[in-house]
Amino acid sequence: MVAEENLTPMDESNGIFEPTGPKSTVVILDLQNGNYQELIEMLMELGAAVEVSTDRSRALNADGLIIPGVGTFPEVMQTLMGIGAPSIVDQRLSAGKSVFGICVGFQVMFDSGTENEIETEGLGQWPGSVDALQSPKTVNAGLKSIEVPQGSILFEGVENEEFYFQHSFGAITFPLEVETAFAKPKVSWSEHGARFVAAVENGPLIGTQFHPELSGAAGSRLLSNWLKTLQGGN
Repeated sequence: MVAEENLTPMDESNGIFEPTGPKSTVVILDLQNGNYQELIEMLMELGAAVEVSTDRSRALNADGLIIPGVGTFPEVMQTLMGIGAPSIVDQRLSAGKSVFGICVGFQVMFDSGTENEIETEGLGQWPGSVDALQSPKTVNAGLKSIEVPQGSILFEGVENEEFYFQHSFGAITFPLEVETAFAKPKVSWSEHGARFVAAVENGPLIGTQFHPELSGAAGSRLLSNWLKTLQGGN
């Protein structure tokens, strides 16, 4: 992590964190339900200018947009709907601009999520549903290994590393209902009682069920790989 004395203080008027030197701009969509400090610091350490915001223009125009992962599926969807996030995500992806969902921010990319027998509609970027993990031990917590597909850009250099999970729900399948002219999504898997989707690389749409910012050096390398895809691409 960046030492505290090396961090440029946040400008409270606009919520922007800026390190010195060349950088990509990243907006973390502010869901007002969590502490993003670890994610902010790791991105800054990697050379990004980071802003926590719900401003539509800033979210649309940043090099990268992150939907963070704190809260339940229904809570996060309610917040996302309230700030107009579905159309922000749609417009960014239509323009080929990167969107990265983390944990619940990853889960809401699917068609739906079911918690306490209540089904909530998701953003529908990927087919399938998010349901309770199929394990007697409900919560999947801690560092876990991942089965990574060949040709992964996101996991380059950390294919055999472990990443930090903290969740009770997940996508158990990743059904592809139609053929596409675009590259087939690269799907990574992990296991907790049964297999579940750990990450998806789908062109400009990226998602991880785990928290890169809590995964040490492996998570830093993964975020670095993502930031490299933003350079010159947006």
